[in-house]
Amino acid sequence: MARKLGRTAEERMAIIRNQASELLWHGYIETTVDRAKEVRSYAESMLTLAINTYEDTVTVTKTVKDDKGEKVAMEFVNDGPKKLAARRKLMASLRDLQEIKQDGESKSAYKERTKDVNHPLIEKIFREHAVFYAERAAKLGQKGGYTRIIKLGQRRGDGAEMAKLELVK
Repeated sequence: MARKLGRTAEERMAIIRNQASELLWHGYIETTVDRAKEVRSYAESMLTLAINTYEDTVTVTKTVKDDKGEKVAMEFVNDGPKKLAARRKLMASLRDLQEIKQDGESKSAYKERTKDVNHPLIEKIFREHAVFYAERAAKLGQKGGYTRIIKLGQRRGDGAEMAKLELVK
């Protein structure tokens, strides 16, 4: 039976979606044990989806005009149908977090660094997490187990049992 977390279904899913997005972006979150267990399930299913489809790409040749106006054949690597469907599902299921400007980074350098990335969290999942966990699965011979819950004790104030949910590296 799913935990209700004292919320309506809409609120509960919003909390889980937000916390899963933060977990996948930062690598860890601190929350209550019950929320951590729900977020773990949700985040691991999102990671599994990305891991199973991240290699599905298609090479496409397109004719493009160059600077001189001449037609030139260029090759592009696009998402295959399975990866595209997975990308769209992740975009619908997770909150889109934006890249953060680094300390001392100029506005122009930030724009240059982030110009080709429309959905930073989704790109991070496919480029970093999916590759890492696929290699880990091949090396260890196991799938799943992408997260761990570490109990932190009771929260001051209301006594709720707290936990740290983190991605296994």
